[in-house]
Amino acid sequence: MRKLASIQKIKSLEPIEGADAIEKAQVLGWQLVVKKGEYKIGDFCVYCEIDCIMPDKPEYAFLKPRKMRIRTVKLRGQVSQGICFPLSVLPKGVSISENLDVTDLLGIEKYEPPIPASLEGTMKGRFPSFIPKTDEPRVQIFQEFLDQHQGEKCYITEKLDGSSVTYYLNNGEFGVCSRNLELLEDDTNTLWKIAYELDIENKLCSLNKNYALQAEIVGEGIQKNTLNLRGQTVFFFNVFDINAYKYLDYKEFVSLMKSLKLKTVPIVEKEYILENDINKLVEMSIGKSLINPKGWREGIVIRSHKEQFINGERFSFKVVNPKFLLKYDG
Repeated sequence: MRKLASIQKIKSLEPIEGADAIEKAQVLGWQLVVKKGEYKIGDFCVYCEIDCIMPDKPEYAFLKPRKMRIRTVKLRGQVSQGICFPLSVLPKGVSISENLDVTDLLGIEKYEPPIPASLEGTMKGRFPSFIPKTDEPRVQIFQEFLDQHQGEKCYITEKLDGSSVTYYLNNGEFGVCSRNLELLEDDTNTLWKIAYELDIENKLCSLNKNYALQAEIVGEGIQKNTLNLRGQTVFFFNVFDINAYKYLDYKEFVSLMKSLKLKTVPIVEKEYILENDINKLVEMSIGKSLINPKGWREGIVIRSHKEQFINGERFSFKVVNPKFLLKYDG
């Protein structure tokens, strides 16, 4: 689970050229701006990630013009992602320990972009428990993972700014799900329309296995349609074997999508040897989309060629393009 707010150490502090009142700090793998002299290297702080919705309290009043949401910003040329608060914002009696999740203690909620009416649908039930949700961790919290798994053979796909959808067939039952819910069949709902247009139920039936296909829908009316697409298009990024409770390896995934005549998300690099350098990975995320080169891509997703779970975590993480966030996430 993502820790929106946690107790962390200041790992480094560096001056910002031309700035007298602020300096650059590193917390986990994040770079952010803090007041000069407010922290020393090794100090504990309460670090709040981007997409935190802070409670309406006096200590967070400066965020009111941003509707209490923490966003990526640029100050004196330095990209800043997240905010450090002093430990004094915590309730009295909290036992201080590194990595302690204080999201609920502080009443922080996660920002969720609004879902267009055409995608929302009518709830049939909660997201099926036999399929993992699509939620990739960010590389900035993955330093320990990189330390242990640098050198692994991976592939890189483009991260798309859209809305996720899951189609599944389980013991003869076909289902359509948004990010958090399973939806009743509805021929006015975009997720179901795509299922009809691409004949997904019959394609899944032809496999004689219990599979879930996970994809991103992009285009008109979805998020800000940052790629300026006409209509709506779906790109697949996962195939999950329900009975085996595992994702298909890279080659199996690509081969199956080709046989089903379904489009995968753009593949940026087929063979990439994982490097242990968060800053370099962030630089790699910066680039234009392979779908529309006139627009910034949202970022990249890095996965192992051979699917694996390590300590309950899938070998899969995202690196969000900071230039995309600065342009579109305001």
